[in-house]
Order: sequence, then structure tokens, then C-alpha cells
Amino acid sequence: MKDILSSNRYMKVEFPFWITRTVQGSIAEHGHEFVELVYVVRGKGMHVFQGTRYEVHAGDVFIINPGETHAYETEKGEQMEIINCLFMPSFIPDALLTELEITGSMDYFYVHPFLDHDVRFNHRLNLHGQDASNVLTLLENMIREINNRSIGHTTLIRLQMIELLILLSRYYTMMPQQRIHPSPRQLDREMTAKRIYGYLERNYEKKITLQSLSLLFTASIRQLNRLMQEEYNRSVFEALHEIRIERAKHLLLETEEKVIVVATMVGYEDQSFFNRLFMRHVGCSPKQYRVTG
Repeated sequence: MKDILSSNRYMKVEFPFWITRTVQGSIAEHGHEFVELVYVVRGKGMHVFQGTRYEVHAGDVFIINPGETHAYETEKGEQMEIINCLFMPSFIPDALLTELEITGSMDYFYVHPFLDHDVRFNHRLNLHGQDASNVLTLLENMIREINNRSIGHTTLIRLQMIELLILLSRYYTMMPQQRIHPSPRQLDREMTAKRIYGYLERNYEKKITLQSLSLLFTASIRQLNRLMQEEYNRSVFEALHEIRIERAKHLLLETEEKVIVVATMVGYEDQSFFNRLFMRHVGCSPKQYRVTG
């Protein structure tokens, strides 16, 4: 059973955010309940993601989602300095994104973590020069704010985090491999579908409605489902059920929580509905899966 790091180990419910700068040595494979954004300040090492090794070095930026497992390996005598930015998806409220009209300006946050693993790490976001300096300055400002805890520090950190994600998205969309698409219209449709899927992946435990998604992504309910069908061959709720059941499978194997608790953890209040859905997707009951999975 892999170590699953709990959010209450690093952050409080009322301010679900933490950031630290550290010299990273080798660390065993683990997962966590929160989102982790990593910026490599200097040095190099190996990032082991879901069992596959990728080399990382200064300027690399990547995101690890809740439920994903990773580890670090460094050679003897090598050092890798990183900034770890940890936060729960609720840290940036949907209402704030809607009010600022910036949902579509955060492709890196919404899209990049949900690409194929090899694309994520072999064609990762690597920053140089002024771009690297801009990102490092924002991260250092957040570290200073969280350490000093002056008046208004929580508001400033939340705004700086949004600025960071918009900046990363700008750099991400300027990468050469992101420009090779059939047409701007097709690119926009693919990116919107990926934003929706990314949101579902990161917020699966919430009460999600088509109306709230329509407001957040400024698209009609019909458009939302059409975009998801085109990109993923499933409706919004078919994708959400699939994501939740996959997460439930991990929780059944990695924790000793009762089935009713697991159902609640992945967004289902009705255990009988969860059991039927699980049976339909997996072919056995949650209890059977825990024993045989």
C-alpha cells in the first residue's frame, strides 16, 4: 500500500494551500489528496510518475493530481532544489474564476495534467530566461507571504496563484507542439473539452451539475455534452461516473474505509446507486473488488 499524504498534514480547511522551497533528495513513491505544482529551481534528478521514470532539471514545471503517484530519485552527490506548491482544488473557487472570466485562460492548469503521461513529461513545460524569472518571482512572493502572514496574505496568495496559472498557461500555449492543430476552431473545441474533463477529474467529489458547468465554461448544456462526445465519446456525466469509479477502485484497494464512506468520498450519497454503478462499470460489487482487485 502506497503512502497517501493527507491534506490536513500541510494545510487548514479554511485556507487549503501550502508552499515551500526545499532541496529534494530521493523520496519513496507516494500519492496525495491535494494538487501539487512543482517548479525545479536548480539541479536535476529523476521523477518517477506512475511507475515510469522521467528526467527533470532546472526550469521544469509540472502538476501532480490527487490520486496520482510519484517519487524522486537523485544520484549520489547530486542536488535538486524545488518549490512545492500544494493546494486543494477548492483553493480557487469556481465563483472567482467565473467572476474574473478567466476559466479559458488557464489551459495549463486545466489541460496539461490530463494529457498522456509521455506528453506531460517528455514535452513538459521548461522555462528559461525572463519566463523562468517571472514564475520564480511569483513563487517566492507566495513563500514570503505565507511565512510572514501579514494582513491580507491569504487574499494576495490566492491572487498570485491565479496569476501564476495564467502565466504558465500563456507559456504552455506558446509551445511548438501546441500549435499543430487542424484549425483554430477545432483547437478551441478540443481545449474546451479537455478543460471540462480536467475540471471533472479534479473536482469529482463535489456536487456537480450541468448548470454549474455551463456557467463556469460559458457554454450551453447541449454544447458541453456535444464537445465531450466529440473528444471523449461520452457525455459529461458518463465521464464523471467513469472518473469517480476509477477513484473509488483506488480507494478500495489503498484504504480500509467502509464502502459507504468510499461512495461519499467520490461524490455519491446513495450507496445503493454507487453499488449498481460500480457493478455496471467494473463487473463486480465494491466489496468483491476489494477482495479480488
